[in-house]
Amino acid sequence: MCSSTTLPPASSLPLATARPPLYFLAVSSLSNIGVDILFVAGFKMGIAGVAWATFLCQDVSCVLAMVVVFRRIRAFHTEGHVQLFSWNMLGKVAVVAVPSILQQSFVSVGNIILQSIINTFGASVIAGYSAAVKLNNMVITSFTTLGNGISNYTSQNMGAGKMDRVKEGFGAGRNLVWLLCVPLVVLYFFFGRFLLLLFMNDPQGPAIDTGMLFLRILSPFYFVVSAKLVADGILRGCGLMVRFMIATFTDLILRVGIAAVLSATALGSTGIWMAWPVGWCIGTALSMVFYVTAIRKALAEPVAVAEAEGQAAETRAEAEFAADAEMETL
Repeated sequence: MCSSTTLPPASSLPLATARPPLYFLAVSSLSNIGVDILFVAGFKMGIAGVAWATFLCQDVSCVLAMVVVFRRIRAFHTEGHVQLFSWNMLGKVAVVAVPSILQQSFVSVGNIILQSIINTFGASVIAGYSAAVKLNNMVITSFTTLGNGISNYTSQNMGAGKMDRVKEGFGAGRNLVWLLCVPLVVLYFFFGRFLLLLFMNDPQGPAIDTGMLFLRILSPFYFVVSAKLVADGILRGCGLMVRFMIATFTDLILRVGIAAVLSATALGSTGIWMAWPVGWCIGTALSMVFYVTAIRKALAEPVAVAEAEGQAAETRAEAEFAADAEMETL
């Protein structure tokens, strides 16, 4: 059911209909809160009430999104018989989907390993990390969402043969995430303690100090990881999934490995937090190299084609001139 609630909104984004998914998500989230209160406080259903509320609200959102998607698709005019299922198309989708699935799976496994390392440092570090990572995930989710939008933008312009717009899209996406980074970095670095109190009760103590240290180490590098996620979006949109996986897995493997090594030194838990920026920086470097080489190759192809066509035209002209000269000689 979880996949069925995300597929229709994801399908509507390439149809240039970004507002309906936003509306469905907002209505589903707000109604979920109301139904939670109704089922738990009104009907006394406890935890089961929370589960049923989420299930029902997501189902309604899924049905409405499917209706909108099918109505949009029905408006397209096609010639001949429309094939409902294609193994060829399934293979093309799998080429993009399977690496993304593997990425999310490995990220989850990496987070479990990191959590097991963090758990060895006691309750205060666990509490501080649990609160701070919620704030961090909110930022990363925002960057990832924009990267997904860049991916759709890239694939659409590649299909139209406008690779120069892909390069412009990277610049626009990078500037957008960096504008978002400025207030977030300032907020987390200087005022993170107040945000952590949303999840913690004690304004003083080792737990909130751990959370603040986590935010102050990671937040300045939001500029780095946001650029990586924009570049990754372009790599996915171009279908360069192998390069995307290399950059992503390198980041994850380094993050887990460095965290395990540094946590055993005098740095302790601080070494774990330092693993994030190191992994982000190296992963970003790889993503940027892959992006630059892909763009250069894509932009060079039309020039090469044009040069080949020009050379062929010149050869034809010379042949025609030679034939005319031969006719005059004859």
